[in-house]
Amino acid sequence: MIKAGIVGATGYTGVELLRLLAPRPDVELLVITSREQQGRSVATQFPNIRGHVDLTFSAPDSPALKDCDVVFFATPHTVAMTAAAELLEAGVRVIDLSADFRITDVALWESWYQTSHLAPHLVKEAVYGLPEVNRELIRRARLVAVPGCYPTAVQLGFLPLIEAGLLETSRLIADAKSGVSGAGRKAVEDFLYCETGESIKAYGVSGHRHHPEICQGLSLANQGSVGLTFVPHLTPMIRGILATLYGQVKAGVAVDQAQLQTLYETRYADEPFVEVRPPGELPATRDVKGSNRCSLAVSYSPDTETVIVLAAEDNLVKGASGQAVQNMNIMFGFEETKGLEVVALLP
Repeated sequence: MIKAGIVGATGYTGVELLRLLAPRPDVELLVITSREQQGRSVATQFPNIRGHVDLTFSAPDSPALKDCDVVFFATPHTVAMTAAAELLEAGVRVIDLSADFRITDVALWESWYQTSHLAPHLVKEAVYGLPEVNRELIRRARLVAVPGCYPTAVQLGFLPLIEAGLLETSRLIADAKSGVSGAGRKAVEDFLYCETGESIKAYGVSGHRHHPEICQGLSLANQGSVGLTFVPHLTPMIRGILATLYGQVKAGVAVDQAQLQTLYETRYADEPFVEVRPPGELPATRDVKGSNRCSLAVSYSPDTETVIVLAAEDNLVKGASGQAVQNMNIMFGFEETKGLEVVALLP
């Protein structure tokens, strides 16, 4: 059994970590922190885990965090970078769900997040926690940076095509739509359901913080820079991401639907949480709600020589907390699917 702590457990990703970890007999939740809820019963705040967790919220700097084997940071950006070093020195492994350690270029991170990075030495050590790419590095890691929800969907969708050298990578397009839980639990007028219901809108068109993270991953696969147009949208649903990805086939390269289908099925044949849909089937967010699965479909438009990929995931599970638990399983030698076998919710 391992001992786990969660810093910042009152946001949506923190609550999702509780849901996934609380029932596990091989994980003891030792400390759960919240500055605002300190001293209050966790089960009172979240009745859904009553009978599974008998703890009160602790202060974010609780000494008990150093008694854990692993600590998850389900916190806003800039929190983990102030606390990770002390935990690592105490022998605790850290899994960060924020963006503090995702981008390897510290100056680029600082330009997007408009603040100085307080632990640049740890950025070099952090392993980007996309198991479908970095599984062996994750296994040995002390510090894992869990990918963002949009970057997970976009990278898993594009990677087979880029790895195979089929696309003109200077003109990639990602049109992605997310439920409002992706904006967090804070009370912001634009994200209230009365404001988002019966409407869909784009945001971050001039630049989104996930853009450099996506480009970083795709550039590594491409062994060279990529050009990406990324436009996120807010949709009137609670959870889920649907990304529609477009890539122009390189001049002189011949592809067809059967070849692309085989490419995707082969690339993800051994990946427990990536599903490639049969030809003619398209994924929807309802297919993956509550699950750790990313569902993909690939098609080809010969008239425009464009490959179109659809990627659906639950932004709070495969796009955040489920992926964090998947990383934990790999790091501690558990079965990778342990605690994540949940079937998607319908309706």
